[in-house]
Amino acid sequence: MTVMTATLDAAGRSPVTQDGAILTIAVSSPSAGNPLDDTALREATAALNEISRGEREVGAILLIGPGANFCAGGNVRAFADASDRPAYLREVADNFHAFVLALAGADRPVVAAVKGWAAGAGMSIVLHADIAIGGTSTALRPAYGGIGLTPDGGMSWTLPRAVGAARAREIILTNRVIRAEEALSIGILSRVVDDDAIVTEAEAVAQTLASGSRAALSAARHLLTASATTSLPEHLLAEARSISERSGEPEGIEGVDAFIAKRSPDFVAARDN
Repeated sequence: MTVMTATLDAAGRSPVTQDGAILTIAVSSPSAGNPLDDTALREATAALNEISRGEREVGAILLIGPGANFCAGGNVRAFADASDRPAYLREVADNFHAFVLALAGADRPVVAAVKGWAAGAGMSIVLHADIAIGGTSTALRPAYGGIGLTPDGGMSWTLPRAVGAARAREIILTNRVIRAEEALSIGILSRVVDDDAIVTEAEAVAQTLASGSRAALSAARHLLTASATTSLPEHLLAEARSISERSGEPEGIEGVDAFIAKRSPDFVAARDN
């Protein structure tokens, strides 16, 4: 494993590491309550921007919480202690949003290992994952309204797209808890496994994605994102253009040829040639 930053937590762990083609980001602090870790997000943003600039080779991004919870939201005690709360909260939100934009800009599949609570900012982060793995004890909650604040991290943009406008309004405005099975049924979580298997399952998914065709996965993600705002005729044209372009790229050629030869495709070798 390659540690990509010198900032360590109390246990000597780095919040941003890369092991092979998987970049792992610990989004929360291992301290009590597992709040959002602003320092980790800054370091993660820098690493994600390296991916988007082509300075770092990564096949998948894995988001984890190093404590009992994925992320229980912002550090409310720090909010209360700030001498100028509006200025402090704006800085926190801007830092968080830089991370969200960098995560999108990295253009790699994102997997979240959602242990325990994902509340407030933690729930916002889960909604940016392509695949979110939860456990039977996983719970999510908007949390913002409970302390008289409004969502950040894109929750009011992503949640309606995930669960529909009416359900998103009900969830955010009533600030209710969403348990694992409901989160799975309404499309916030992708899978629910035993609690002790969450990280292992998420790592396996990330490894599968990292070993796949990066060009195809990137293009598929673009198509899925665009589908919310394009008409069917426009989207069919985009799909036709995309599959045609992929067929002439090294990974597309390797995938088709491997299928005909009845062997597993070697996308890594195809990219390197």
